[in-house]
Amino acid sequence: MSDWRRELDTWFPAGFGSLIGDGIAAGQGGAVELVDPARETVSFAYADCGVQGADAAVAAAASGLRAWQALTASGRGRVLWAVGALVRARAESLATMEAAIAGKPIRDARVEVAKVAEMFEYYAGWADKIAGDVVPVPTTHLNYVRREPVGIVAQITPWNAPIFTAGWQIAPALAAGNAVVLKPSELTPVTSVCLGLLAREAGVPAGAVNVLAGLGATAGKAVVAHPAVGKIVFVGSPETGRAIAAAAARNARPCLLELGGKSANIVFPDADLARASKGAQAAIFAGAGQSCTAGSRLIVHRSVRDRLVESIAAAARRLRVGEPLDPATEIGPIANRPQFERVAAMVEDGRRTGATVVCGGGRAQGHARGFFYAPTVLAGLTPDMGVVRDEIFGPVLSVLEFDDEDEAVALANGGAFDLAGAVWTRDVARAHRMAAKVRAGSFWINGYRTLSVMTPFGGMHGSGYGRSSGSDAMLEYTQAKSVWVETDDTSPQPFGYAPE
Repeated sequence: MSDWRRELDTWFPAGFGSLIGDGIAAGQGGAVELVDPARETVSFAYADCGVQGADAAVAAAASGLRAWQALTASGRGRVLWAVGALVRARAESLATMEAAIAGKPIRDARVEVAKVAEMFEYYAGWADKIAGDVVPVPTTHLNYVRREPVGIVAQITPWNAPIFTAGWQIAPALAAGNAVVLKPSELTPVTSVCLGLLAREAGVPAGAVNVLAGLGATAGKAVVAHPAVGKIVFVGSPETGRAIAAAAARNARPCLLELGGKSANIVFPDADLARASKGAQAAIFAGAGQSCTAGSRLIVHRSVRDRLVESIAAAARRLRVGEPLDPATEIGPIANRPQFERVAAMVEDGRRTGATVVCGGGRAQGHARGFFYAPTVLAGLTPDMGVVRDEIFGPVLSVLEFDDEDEAVALANGGAFDLAGAVWTRDVARAHRMAAKVRAGSFWINGYRTLSVMTPFGGMHGSGYGRSSGSDAMLEYTQAKSVWVETDDTSPQPFGYAPE
């Protein structure tokens, strides 16, 4: 038995299931098999929690919400800090399971687990700083505005960064005084359930955090449609996000959507090309390209295109593709078979439509089994090609060329997604012009992929709406209530109405 299976048994001695209320509940639905992405073998299976589990979780959340809100805001902050401390204490265990189940290199998993601890520590400080306001209305009233929790929040997170996205959503929702029903991807639910268990151990009341191990078509659909849910948060594909928004609209429930990306990484000829090359590699090959913010479109000035592309391709050929739990691994496998097949099919479509494969373009050498795809660079492209237009979500870089600044902006803004972007240039004025002109929720100058829980994150256009981090998240997870207090007993009633 591998180390990660021993860890799994330690966390779930009676078997894996959903965290509902105060304990682990086994599902009653069909079997869900988890496939090891490095070996293409079934690692273990669990039963879908189904609609019944979703309903039980929402009921538990209603009880947990009352208990959580009974604490003072400062008390909630202390509990959230304790969650962060427990995540740090169990970090290696969590990272080991995350790496093995999601196919993420262990060194990346360790960083992401540390970031989860940071998320709870950051929002611990926000719990008692959600202030209202007094409005100087032109009447005899005292008018003040309270910011109140939305109540029960349904959160649906993806398979590419399971524990990271779970912490990213749970921590601010709890800090704002809400209860959570989290439905992680059925392909990678384990570490999200573990995070819920740590929250419970730290003092979060039973039911304030529930984590469902189940399918989107059963548990996910049921929790989104539940009338007791006050807000829906979804991180994942644009197609599913649009369907969830439509379902939420039937109950007039607000959504926060973090959807796809096809981010532009723009390089001008005056840039430090060595740094730009390294930045471009990190932008697309980190996490095997399975990141919504991946810099999957390299938009490079024609005069330096050959030098930069060859530098990136040469480095890509040297990247170590290997087992997730090997500390030397730089790129792990694609997380699941359908995604591996999608990446391969999109690259083949690119070939058929005229793309030049500079490097990669197929299964990684030395890996006859597992969902290992070679770091790939495609050139000779036009903006209308599928590999340029559509999100691939794999280690595939699409290269476009430009001649002037206006053309670079047009290419960057010409797609369906506006999640992130970057520019590389020594011209300070140009850098700020590009930051203003390129549509993106996050934009880097002479860098890429730097993220912090302290600053807003979210998309524009087809990449979704709402912001799920920084102080903006406190606005997402609360709602304004206007309170009017009459201070003059002799004041006439508004609109001339005088009761008997």
